Amino acid sequence: MDRIAVAGRIDVISDVICPWCYIGKRQLERALDILERTHKQHFTVAWHPFQLNPEMPAEGVDRAKYRLAKFGSAERSRQMDERITETAAGVGIGFHLDKLTRTPNTLKAHRLIRFAGQKGAQDGVVEALFDAYFCNGADIGDDKVLADIGQRGGLEYDAVLAMLAGDEGKREVLAGDQMARNCGINGVPSFALQGRVLFSGAVPAREMADTFHRAWELLKNKAA
Repeated sequence: MDRIAVAGRIDVISDVICPWCYIGKRQLERALDILERTHKQHFTVAWHPFQLNPEMPAEGVDRAKYRLAKFGSAERSRQMDERITETAAGVGIGFHLDKLTRTPNTLKAHRLIRFAGQKGAQDGVVEALFDAYFCNGADIGDDKVLADIGQRGGLEYDAVLAMLAGDEGKREVLAGDQMARNCGINGVPSFALQGRVLFSGAVPAREMADTFHRAWELLKNKAA
């Protein structure tokens, strides 16, 4: 099979506690496959930070209490969990939101994603983070939990612990979050091509692929 040259870069702005971001990742994977098969276009993917709850305490909060305050009733929270679980199942993800006990601060998780990007293991770590949180109820604000997730994603356990023990990546993650907001992003996942934000939301794979293809063709024509 002939090797397909890299066309460009897709940037994903997301938060690891956003269920639509995990669903959007699956749709993106399918879209990338469509682009390669149909248009012979290969895109690299980079993940960037956005905190849905930037004021969240560092230790996180009890999820049930947090969602009761946010949504007004335990029943409404349960119904929302059921709907998103059904949607996730439609793209092959088995959510188990009943296992979640805490809503974490995601700053350290974003620092881990940044660290993984430097080591060439970003996709594996992002996948491991989503899976740990939504499918296994992990507290992704805990250093040792994050180190275990990092190891599953292809990093060295002790290297992750050492990184998290200091402030490495904190300034850059906060700056990236603020940059997204300065660009008008207020919801995730959001998708950009060559630095240009195209759309937000976990849209169907075919729609994603068509949007990326059209945008790439326009960019090529402008550069010609």
